[in-house]
Amino acid sequence: MRSDVIQTLLVANRGEIACRIFRTCRDLGITTVAVYSDADDGALHVREADLAVRLPGAAPADTYLRGDLVVAAALAAGADAVHPGYGFLSENAAFAASVQDAGLVWVGPPVKAIELMASKTRAKELMAGAGVPLLAPVDPATAAEDDLPLLLKAAAGGGGRGMRIVRELGALPGELLAAAAEAASAFGDGEVFAEPYVERGRHVEVQVMADEHDTVWALGTRDCSLQRRHQKVIEEAPAPGLDDALRTRLRDAATAAARAVGYRGAGTVEFLVSADGRPYFLEMNTRLQVEHPVTEAVFGIDLVALQLRVAEGGPLGATPPSPSGHAVEARLYAEDPARDWQPQTGALLALDLPDAPGLRLDTGYTGGDTIGVHYDPMLAKVIAHAPTRAEAVRLLARALERARIHGPVTNRELLVRSLRHPDFAAARLDTGFYDRHLAALTAPAAGRDPARAALAGALAAAVTATSGGPAPTRFGAWRNVPSGPQLKRYRSEPDGAEHEVAYRTPRTGAPEPHDAPGVRVLAVTPDQVTLELDGVARHFTVRADGDRVFVDTDAASYTFTALPRFTDPATHTEPGSLLAPMPGTVVRLAEGLAAGVPVEAGQPLIWLEAMKMEHRILAPASGLLTALHAAPGHQVEVGALLAVVQEDPAAIPVPEETA
Repeated sequence: MRSDVIQTLLVANRGEIACRIFRTCRDLGITTVAVYSDADDGALHVREADLAVRLPGAAPADTYLRGDLVVAAALAAGADAVHPGYGFLSENAAFAASVQDAGLVWVGPPVKAIELMASKTRAKELMAGAGVPLLAPVDPATAAEDDLPLLLKAAAGGGGRGMRIVRELGALPGELLAAAAEAASAFGDGEVFAEPYVERGRHVEVQVMADEHDTVWALGTRDCSLQRRHQKVIEEAPAPGLDDALRTRLRDAATAAARAVGYRGAGTVEFLVSADGRPYFLEMNTRLQVEHPVTEAVFGIDLVALQLRVAEGGPLGATPPSPSGHAVEARLYAEDPARDWQPQTGALLALDLPDAPGLRLDTGYTGGDTIGVHYDPMLAKVIAHAPTRAEAVRLLARALERARIHGPVTNRELLVRSLRHPDFAAARLDTGFYDRHLAALTAPAAGRDPARAALAGALAAAVTATSGGPAPTRFGAWRNVPSGPQLKRYRSEPDGAEHEVAYRTPRTGAPEPHDAPGVRVLAVTPDQVTLELDGVARHFTVRADGDRVFVDTDAASYTFTALPRFTDPATHTEPGSLLAPMPGTVVRLAEGLAAGVPVEAGQPLIWLEAMKMEHRILAPASGLLTALHAAPGHQVEVGALLAVVQEDPAAIPVPEETA
């Protein structure tokens, strides 16, 4: 007969959440088991587990979403319990039932609770009966102008998939079809419902924890309003700026929701709070949330440890611990916010966070790992806890600013600037934050000095070359001459700006900048440069990897690609070429799209799916589609030619002064 005490736990997940659960298991003396796809062979969660079982294949549908394979892996490894983490099968009632049918402990809520909350439409009906405040649903078939704007949502899932905002009735049929198609692709269920879209609403949620002894904890509030593509970016606890009456109403509603479904374990009840302070139930996530660390920090608890205790049949205390201070979490993504949040892939050379009291790093990567195309682009979560909100925000922003992150483009700078934005500092929060501020937050930042950073990179490279490094690269008949100024060209990422650096290398001593007033070299090594800039000494840490150069300062980080003296004609592409911005799968084409059809500037032509997100490829100009190489189902690599648009000169507006 199986003991109620968990001895060996399999985590049916990957990456950051698997590593985070393993950390608690080590503290509790529980043996850990990982599962992994071929794409995750050697991943951090595999390296950290005591045992690991391969799930053959790379795509989630063939691996982490195969409940039968996960259960078989648990039995093969001798596990007596399964923790689902978040995402994948974490809210799949059939999977939870199969775990229990196999004689394993399910570290999650009852199967019935998952079933009741699995459909947002059915969940809202249940919550109405429990007295939880709701938005009235809207029938798309009878929607009128007075119902606008509308929010379309997938009934069977979350994460922003299948979600659309509709502001014009004429766009409703097309958006319904698009939302249903995306929902069917993401969740295997194309059901979509509509409700009023609340302008400038806040996303506020309540963490609940319940045991089988009729105890339900409502562990304060979290604000998760800063979102991109309806997915959270920055979260904090407690939610700032709520009065006591609203906090009490949210906690009571969350407790009522948990009791209405006989909940057990960790869960989150999510609400939309309107600008005038009215809360509306959104959904209940029957699992651990990505943002759970901010609640852990404020309440001084380990939610995973509590999940395990409840799964073993143990009780919670009569009341939860008292909260203390404020916590803020930022999700670090491998993505380019300035280019429609395009996910990035490639080698992650360094991921180092400063060590300071109150800081926490949850990640599924270390330096040397590779960011692939199959999974979510989140690299890590950085959490700061301090006595006050202002102190926690300051600590988090500075930690992100000083972090060493070398490899693909990330949203690090966006996070820092978001945390320091006046609206965020004043807790003026709502889900439209990035709709309003993204352009300003991704514009060139004041205080950045890529030219000086490029100079530091060039000086470090010069020292490397003169100390026995690689010989200087020669291009045709041109080469660097030590007696004259030497030139290096760099392209900065991700903006593509080019910088040319001139310096001299004397026969003795350090290299010196050429024609750079106000700059004096104080020290140069292959990985550290100190420059006096207008009387202030500044330190630059330099790391080179092939033709890429990473330069970190106390307040900014730069990535450069070293360029040859002369450009390579082979790198040019035909004008109007639409190239795949990332590896992915073509999921659909614009209706009627074919070679020879006219297109309009900005028209969505091709939809790519990569790293759990859909990306639109837009027509760069009005004209004629002269070639189409993409088709639904095609796997494409970054830079692959998808289509060619020949610009129509007649579609170009003529300036008024020449008309």
